Order: sequence, then C-alpha cells, then structure tokens
Amino acid sequence: MAEQQTRPPQPKLPPPRSHQVVKAATAVTAGGSLMVLSGLTLAATVIGLTIATPLLVIFSPVLVPAAIAVFLLISGFLASGGFGIAAVTVLSWMYRYLTGKHPPGAEQLDLAKQRLAVKAREMKEKAEQFGQQQIGSA
Repeated sequence: MAEQQTRPPQPKLPPPRSHQVVKAATAVTAGGSLMVLSGLTLAATVIGLTIATPLLVIFSPVLVPAAIAVFLLISGFLASGGFGIAAVTVLSWMYRYLTGKHPPGAEQLDLAKQRLAVKAREMKEKAEQFGQQQIGSA
C-alpha cells in the first residue's frame, strides 16, 4: 500500500491587489448610484410637495371631512363584517354543541354547568334551612 504523505498546511495568501481594486470600484459604483437615486427621490418629493401644497390648502375644507367620512364608512363596514363572522362562528359552535358533536370547549362548558347546578342545589338547601329557622324562631 502506498504511504500517505501529509503536507504541512499552506499559509493563506492575501488576494491579489487587482481583486481589491475591483471590489472597491464596485462598491463605489453601487454606493454612488444609490446616492444619486436618493437625491433624485428627495428632489421629486420636494417638487411634488411644492405643487400639491396649494391644492391641499384649497381643497382641505372638502378633503378633511371626506377623509373622516371615508374612515367612518370603512370602519363601520369592517366592524359589521367582524361582528357577522363572530355571530356565524358562535351559531355554528352552538349548533355543533346542541347536536352532540362536541366542539372545542364543550367539556369546559359541561363542567361549568355541573358546578353551577351543584352550587344552585347548595344555595337552595341553605335557603330552605334559613327559612325553617326563621319560621321556627317566630
């Protein structure tokens, strides 16, 4: 069998200078183009605001109440839809519970019903005892 020769680990050489120059040039190009786009966006925003501000001031007596009305309308529709979905969910759960299909939480409801029945019986007995004591002492 051939003997395995182990080579000593070679030190990692730094990348050639040309690679560093290419990386730096790419970074400068990308950064510069992003800075130009940022400047153009800022200029467009300022120009748009300059044009739109007089229009907003002129139409603000109409726009503000219209925005409030649209907000209230959307809020009402969303609330109505949410309440409708909640009602359908509750009715569906009740139907499954009453038909004996045991939806999630049915066991907890049954346990609570049993506890209430026990407490009601205890209160009834205490009331009867209290009534008999009052009749007996009079």
